[in-house]
Amino acid sequence: MSEDLYKLKQELIEYGKLCGQKNLTPGTSGNMSARFNDKILITTSGSANEFLSEEDLVLIDFDGHVIDSNKKASSEKMLHVEFYKKRQDINYILHMHSPYLSTFATCRIALDEPVMPENIFYFGQIPLADYGLPSSFDLVEKTAKYFDDYDVVLMANHGVIVGDKDIKSAYLKLEMAEGYAQVLFNTKLLGGPVLLNKQQVDEINSLKK
Repeated sequence: MSEDLYKLKQELIEYGKLCGQKNLTPGTSGNMSARFNDKILITTSGSANEFLSEEDLVLIDFDGHVIDSNKKASSEKMLHVEFYKKRQDINYILHMHSPYLSTFATCRIALDEPVMPENIFYFGQIPLADYGLPSSFDLVEKTAKYFDDYDVVLMANHGVIVGDKDIKSAYLKLEMAEGYAQVLFNTKLLGGPVLLNKQQVDEINSLKK
């Protein structure tokens, strides 16, 4: 095993454990991957992100075929493949069923309200992809149309997918998005959030320049 591949495996193992500790990946739900040259390192079918070992990570090509292993890659492998194909700047993908983001996904509610400056700045909005059968091409097609413009996408009645240039950035976006969903959920219990107005949103967006 090359040193680079070994490092990638250790990163995914480390952040899978962190996601588990933060309750972002219950049980055997969800999957993770990293770009590796012209291949993809991805979790195996049925593995638990919190308890990954090196044997729970396999290489696939961009057609989804497993290379040098008799284990099955995650059934959502083509979702990862499509994200990497569309975005050359994306090197890591986390697909999780975190409780609060999955709550909004299950209610089919996009996270698009201007509630907090941080979320406007980092996400703009988190769109909702239409429902597709897990592991199906239909799911890939319905979700992938958002990848050009968004790093974080909710998947109806399913969960969330996050991509970024490095694994720390992908993890932090996942954690921030889950916190955003939790705050928004809590505001609904108190009668709904007070939304920021257009001028305030424009002022926040101007900070990006």
